[in-house]
Amino acid sequence: MIKLNYRNADSLIIGQENGLDIAQEFTNYKERIAEIITSLNQRKDKPGQWLQWMNLGYSEETVWYVKEFASMVEGRFDNILVLGIGGSALGGLAVTEALLKPYWNLLTKEQRNGLPRIFFLDNIDPDTMNGLFDVIDLRKTLVNVITKSGSTAETMSQYMILKDMLEKELGDDYRKNIVVTTDKETGILRQLANQEGYKAFVVPDDVGGRFSVFSAVGLLPFALVGLNIDQIVNGIKDMDLALKNTDIYNNIAAQGALIQYLLDTKKGKNLSVMMPYSSRLKYISDWYVQLWAESLGKEVNNNGEKVNIGPTPIKALGATDQHSQIQLYNEGPNNKVITFIRIDNFDTTLEIPRIFEYTNVNYLAGKTINALINAEADSTRVALSDYSRPTMTLTIDKVDEYNVAQLLYMLEVQTAIAGELYNINTFNQPGVEQAKNYTYALMGRAGYEESAKNLQEKLANV
Repeated sequence: MIKLNYRNADSLIIGQENGLDIAQEFTNYKERIAEIITSLNQRKDKPGQWLQWMNLGYSEETVWYVKEFASMVEGRFDNILVLGIGGSALGGLAVTEALLKPYWNLLTKEQRNGLPRIFFLDNIDPDTMNGLFDVIDLRKTLVNVITKSGSTAETMSQYMILKDMLEKELGDDYRKNIVVTTDKETGILRQLANQEGYKAFVVPDDVGGRFSVFSAVGLLPFALVGLNIDQIVNGIKDMDLALKNTDIYNNIAAQGALIQYLLDTKKGKNLSVMMPYSSRLKYISDWYVQLWAESLGKEVNNNGEKVNIGPTPIKALGATDQHSQIQLYNEGPNNKVITFIRIDNFDTTLEIPRIFEYTNVNYLAGKTINALINAEADSTRVALSDYSRPTMTLTIDKVDEYNVAQLLYMLEVQTAIAGELYNINTFNQPGVEQAKNYTYALMGRAGYEESAKNLQEKLANV
């Protein structure tokens, strides 16, 4: 299982001004944490609680349908193109970048064992979109359109462009190149899927986008590029069982949530840095940023009081960002808690040759890059403690389906527990909806005429 080392957030290591008496805080919050964990598990099956993501590891029907479809289309496509934004893309991007061979899309078809390349169009930059269309053959591309509401402007505009291009290339057969993932009954995309006859998968009710990675939103792209989704599911189940433990001393999600909450509210550490020491986990940080920001950044609490709370998440990558961010973290404002992700066993080993032994880099000769990157992780952690900066370290055995699934599910549960500690609604996002409504108004969507008029007046004055 994943291990959490929180020693360097303790006042015994970094001092009382910046650290916590963690043993005492665990005692103080033992009953509250037990209540939260019990409540989350009791509420997860109730409609409207937005906790159905806690059940995704047990959705055998979804796994079966996803595997069946992947088997049906095996060998037919050279490319998978995922259209989605935010939670519809970040989880899939994070997991495929972690689990596929590095530089997957640059490998030959033989090197990919006949499996397709995968691309995520997670933005609407016209230059990037046109650039992608120039380098892939759409006739050999399966387009997966992902939006639960079916009204996401970015995704639907992409879909409209791709649908038009595919129809011009393939005629009526273009329908075989589109698969959608959306609401099971309602929404524009569900209506279009029924009309056009697309194969369709479901985004379950009461699962928000940022918690949807283990639904068909993520599992379908994973299966299409040959990832072992059975091992993904096994990882989720085992972690879910571990995190049902109501004892904070034996629940790493509760430990991480409480420590970050207390460092924020008691010690002013309102920036949360996620820093994996593995390039393959780089996009885990991007996924974490959305998970933490949308879930915990809220204007009002559950009592209706205006609080404007939430730690700001920051993404980083070790060892790269030791050379861009650590100077600030060590000597700048002491307002951050940094979580490292450390890998015990990499898939491959790379030895540094025994050359230049007459120079001052001779200490590297004969060592491995594996040892070097973990030495960098350990030394950075200790250096930060020298400056009284709180850190935690998550250690996983290796980067594979089982362990990555455990990591992401643990972070989801950690976020849910943190939301309860902050006494906010972890699962809504009113601040995002306001910007969406303004976009609808600017683009001329019916029903937003008055908003468009008011918005144009505001834009004229800024």
